[in-house]
Amino acid sequence: MIGTIQTGSLVTLHFRVMHPVTGVSLLSTFESTPATMQVGAGELMPALEARLLGLGPGAREVFDFAEGEAFGPYNPQLVERVKRSDIPDTLYLEKDTVLSFPAPDGTSYPGLVRELNDHDALIDFNHPLAGKPVKMEVSIIGVI
Repeated sequence: MIGTIQTGSLVTLHFRVMHPVTGVSLLSTFESTPATMQVGAGELMPALEARLLGLGPGAREVFDFAEGEAFGPYNPQLVERVKRSDIPDTLYLEKDTVLSFPAPDGTSYPGLVRELNDHDALIDFNHPLAGKPVKMEVSIIGVI
């Protein structure tokens, strides 16, 4: 169908990620500029893409995602204890902050500082919502 979301479609939408029980908004574009993303290009979570297929402009839906379905499972292997001497001096370390850590290939990865002492830092490289259930509201503005 023309005008409905299919793999390859460019979609302009508002979205809100919410706590599944309290409904507290964790992330939202409704108060700002909508997002434009291509379905199937890895720009959206696969679980969300699957639920968007077939929707068209004007559609407004709320989806419930089970633990780990939206942002993947929590992986304890992505939590690392890093010696402070191995962390660049240019990174200001503070507990409960997200920092960008450089990778050998030139990319960078966000990591949450979970613990900090004089010798090392415990860094969690999981997405903050990994392994958690979430609710998402979407409002489809346009489909090309």
